[in-house]
Amino acid sequence: MDASTTNVQAPTVKLLIGGKMVESKTTQWRDVVNPATQQVLARVPFATADEINAAVASAKEAFKTWKKTPIGTRARIFLKLQQLIRENMGELAALLTAEQGKTLPDAEGDVFRGLEVVEHAANIGTLQLGDLANNVANGVDTYSIMQPLGVCAGITPFNFPAMIPLWMFPMAIATGNTFVLKPSEQDPMVTMRLCELALEAGIPAGVLNVIHGGEDAVNAICDHADIKAISFVGSTKVGTHVYNRASLNGKRVQCMMGAKNHAIVMPDSNKEQTLNALAGAAFGAAGQRCMALSVVVLVGEAQKWIPELVEKAKTLKVSAGTEAGTDVGPLVSCAALDRVTGLIERGVAEGAKLELDGRQPTVKGFEKGNFVGPTIFSGVKPGMSVYEQEIFGPVLCIVAADDIDQAIEFINANPNGNGTAIFTQSGAAARKFQEDIDVGQVGINVPIPVPVPLFSFTGSRASKLGDLGPYGKQVVLFYTQTKTVTARWFDDSTTSHGVNTTISLK
Repeated sequence: MDASTTNVQAPTVKLLIGGKMVESKTTQWRDVVNPATQQVLARVPFATADEINAAVASAKEAFKTWKKTPIGTRARIFLKLQQLIRENMGELAALLTAEQGKTLPDAEGDVFRGLEVVEHAANIGTLQLGDLANNVANGVDTYSIMQPLGVCAGITPFNFPAMIPLWMFPMAIATGNTFVLKPSEQDPMVTMRLCELALEAGIPAGVLNVIHGGEDAVNAICDHADIKAISFVGSTKVGTHVYNRASLNGKRVQCMMGAKNHAIVMPDSNKEQTLNALAGAAFGAAGQRCMALSVVVLVGEAQKWIPELVEKAKTLKVSAGTEAGTDVGPLVSCAALDRVTGLIERGVAEGAKLELDGRQPTVKGFEKGNFVGPTIFSGVKPGMSVYEQEIFGPVLCIVAADDIDQAIEFINANPNGNGTAIFTQSGAAARKFQEDIDVGQVGINVPIPVPVPLFSFTGSRASKLGDLGPYGKQVVLFYTQTKTVTARWFDDSTTSHGVNTTISLK
């Protein structure tokens, strides 16, 4: 966590407290850097303790009225927000590409997948309905109501600075909560623009607040007594820390964390479609996706496809995300570049076969960019660093298996459970895979099986802490407390019952 004060000319990223964009009074700042050029785009503040407390206090005060705001009023705000996001899609994508590095089409996809959740939030009332049982005893009715928790918080990562904040605050706010968001300090500008649009859509002062910072801000969120629930997406190390610290403080927590996603390729799969899917899912966004395809298990005769997969990867263009036709943009930071190239070196040293080396590509006009091209290892085995660690770069590991049973056993032995896929034209193989694989999100001829918001994100095992996932039906349960009411309205016929000293309803 490197804070700097080197570029005083760059614009400052603001805090959002009480409905107003506020200049931080901190003395600790970090540069927001374009990863393709190293240009300093802005300076982001590491909020002070007083500023963090002010954001939470603002959310707590706003909750008093927001929780009683009619469902229809809340829904119309998110209908307006989705309209504003659509109208500003080009600007949002350009901001995202400048600070994060992904290609403009992929940046639009980032925004659009978040937009889908905003649209879902506008219909949240249908998922927040309670239940009623009439006459559970004489003259007694029991019903449940789903009420908001209070102040909730979100901690989001650098790789999806539009989509993941939009996974969080719309669902929390639409269910009647107020929210404190801490976006990644590496690329907060597009997140702040989305928050400006949220205010324009009509979110009242204090309902949505934004703070910036690093470890101290994360710990403050985990510790603050007035925060009732925390949603987190990021690394396993930080997510485990957040879950343990916040849970000990009595909070609800959901943490979507690291992954090592595998795909099985059966020899009967459509070769061209499969190779295209593997290359796109492994190298798109420079591999900086928690659902990136990082391991492919080639079964039987499919092991002969390695040369064709390498040739497919060689066709991908590495350049800045703003350049037409770019397939693979830069890694987010110089530190990320050092980490990924270091892991490639370790893969070679530990005995994996480097089929395609993407280190130090020539990118004309962007010589200072954090670029790594598509990289492929074969002969990868458990215990190797490139297999055990989440590389978060455009590196694909190839493993061989004799049959589908061996392939499934290999995947199930990995502790992570974010996503997996199979490529086959056999319904029997697909069904066996679906039934026997121990991973939360499964694709059948779909390499990145992230569900649309009608369903919930359901990563599992070491990739997730907490029972309920972001967005969809599960997140409504996460952001609400079920209250069960048992009611009897007395009439004259009940006066003869006398005193009841049992626990039964009479």
